Amino acid sequence: MTQNIIDIGEREGRVINIVKAKYGLKTKSEAIALITKAYEDAFLEPELRPEYIEKLEKIKRGAKYIGPFSSVEELDKHIKSNA
Repeated sequence: MTQNIIDIGEREGRVINIVKAKYGLKTKSEAIALITKAYEDAFLEPELRPEYIEKLEKIKRGAKYIGPFSSVEELDKHIKSNA
């Protein structure tokens, strides 16, 4: 566990206290942890589960290599010939 000393404004302190009371938390640290977890879930990129990464690797191994194409017309011709 990491310990930090932070300076927050009165308004932010009130928000932390509201979160603490709303969710029945015992400490402000628990409230801050809840807030940061909510932020992580809403705004940060999710971490890929290992089974999903394994599935992607299987797809890559089974895929045929079809490139590179020197022009869009060449790619279009390839797509139409395989349709």
